[in-house]
Amino acid sequence: MEKIKLEILGLSPSQSQSGSFALVLGEEYGNRRLPIIIGMFEAQAIAIEIEKIVPNRPMTHDLFKSFAEKFGFTVREIVISDLREGIFFARIVCTDGTRETVVDARPSDAIAIGIRFSVPIYTYEAILSEAGITASAADEVDDPEELVSQSIRSTRSLSEQLKDMTHDELQKMLDEALAKEEYEKAAKIRDEMSRRN
Repeated sequence: MEKIKLEILGLSPSQSQSGSFALVLGEEYGNRRLPIIIGMFEAQAIAIEIEKIVPNRPMTHDLFKSFAEKFGFTVREIVISDLREGIFFARIVCTDGTRETVVDARPSDAIAIGIRFSVPIYTYEAILSEAGITASAADEVDDPEELVSQSIRSTRSLSEQLKDMTHDELQKMLDEALAKEEYEKAAKIRDEMSRRN
């Protein structure tokens, strides 16, 4: 599956969820945004590294970096790899120069670690098409939390959209999804087609 590079566009406190923050990631060569709600400690860890603030004592993510480096490992990339029931999942791809190891993580922790190693952050088209929103829609919203709400609504709306399509439209969409290796999207389309039979 082809990966899409993301960059951190913003981080702001949540108005409705005390202690939460909205992290907004943007497609490097596109206009889609991927907003994710994260915890206060992870937001602090991300902000400290972005601002290049050196704490008196190492934070957890700094400890991870030191530990990995002492054992000859480095992080190669961060991948926001899955979205299930509105919850994002991530992978930290590590290497010791000869072998590669993948570690499952929350996106907030993975990103906090990734920026400490100055590595790229990626996701897949299926995730961006399911949960991303376009920049024009994002620009109309001042509150990053509203971006998250829009993203969640769009996540739930794919199934609703499929219900309104004809069998021929579903088949065409399925063929396109398979050609682009968007297997999660293809599975939802196939489920809708099976439901009708």
